[in-house]
Amino acid sequence: MSDAYVPESRWRTIAAAALVGGGLLLAGVVAVRAFTGGAEGGASAGTDVSRVAFRDAEGARHTLADYKGQVVLVDVWATWCPPCRKSLPEVAELQRAGGDRYVVLPISVDRGGWKDVQPYLAQNPHLGLTAFVPDGPGGLEPFGEIRGIPTTFIIDRQGRVLKSWAGYGEGMAKRALDEALKGR
Repeated sequence: MSDAYVPESRWRTIAAAALVGGGLLLAGVVAVRAFTGGAEGGASAGTDVSRVAFRDAEGARHTLADYKGQVVLVDVWATWCPPCRKSLPEVAELQRAGGDRYVVLPISVDRGGWKDVQPYLAQNPHLGLTAFVPDGPGGLEPFGEIRGIPTTFIIDRQGRVLKSWAGYGEGMAKRALDEALKGR
C-alpha cells in the first residue's frame, strides 16, 4: 500500500460509516413514528376534524360538528377488508352500548358506496350495524391521508382528534374510548 492510498481509504471508511449511521438514524425515526402512531398518516392529535362529512343510508348529510359535546369513535372500514370485517362485531357492540356516553360512526370507504355496503349489511344482519359513507370524495379530507384500513379515530368533545391508529387489535377501541371518557 502506498501513502496516497491510505488517506483515500480512510475517507471511504468515514463515508461508509456516515451512510450506515444515517441509515440507522432513519430506521430509528421510522420505528418511533410506528410506535407513536405517526406512521399511518392521517390527522394528528389535536387536529380539528369537525368538518368530516358523511351520509347515512337515507342520504342525510352529517358532519362531526353535529356531535360536538360528545366523544366520538370513527371507524373507517371497507366490506372487502378482512381486518375490517373482523373488527365490525366489536364496533357494532360499541355502537349499541354508546347511548348518551359516546357515539360510534363506522364510515365505509368502499368505492361503490351504498351499492357495496347495503348488500354486506343485509348479509350480516347479526351485526346490527348502522353504517355511513363519506359525503363525496372530500368528505373525509379533514382526517388527512388514511393509508390503511381499518383506521380508527377517537374524537374529543370539541371535535379534535385525541388518538388514531390503523389496524385492528381486540379491545383497543374500547380501551381508547374508556380513556377518552375519563378525560371529561
